[in-house]
Amino acid sequence: MFRIPESIADLGKQRIEGFPVEGFVYGEGPKEPELMLIGEAPGEFELVDGIPFIGRAGKELMKSLASIGLSREDVYITSAVRSRPYKWGTKKNRDGTLTERKYNRPPTQKEILAHAPVLDYELLNIKPKLIVTLGNVGLQRLLGKEAKVTQFHGQLLERPVQYLHELEDTAFKWSAENYRIVPTFHPASIFYRPSHRPNLEANWLEIGRILKEME
Repeated sequence: MFRIPESIADLGKQRIEGFPVEGFVYGEGPKEPELMLIGEAPGEFELVDGIPFIGRAGKELMKSLASIGLSREDVYITSAVRSRPYKWGTKKNRDGTLTERKYNRPPTQKEILAHAPVLDYELLNIKPKLIVTLGNVGLQRLLGKEAKVTQFHGQLLERPVQYLHELEDTAFKWSAENYRIVPTFHPASIFYRPSHRPNLEANWLEIGRILKEME
């Protein structure tokens, strides 16, 4: 199993200090996986257990992997940001009282830049057969803000990816190397947009077909 060095994790933690995020969840999986999965950021459940994709979305992701004969052990799971971005909100209890609590939210561009060295290290040192981005955040971290999952889902793209050239940079540069990437929808998207399910299932069957073709 591959694990980033503590020096890289510490760098990510230092760079994201002061932002409304909490914790740090390591990527998980083998160094030469079938797939590298790049999501958005850890949520509440991932933060508690320190394991990526273990909540409702994680269960959907495991179903997708199983549909092409893969399991969690076959893939490396990471995300654009390794800490949980949160916002405060009010929850109404059954007795009518109100409780302040933290809710998940998408990471900002500055938070993505802060943790860029973590994902850059993984991209340089892990050798997946294929990269699968889960949702717009993972896709745009690699291919820029103009890339939309609704446009590219299920397609095999061979392109350079964005990386942080210098730690003090405030914008990404492009890699010299091309990466093989298939974007698909985030597994959580089907909870608020069930119409995505047929496309999501078809995308995963295409990912399985591409993997077999690469063999």
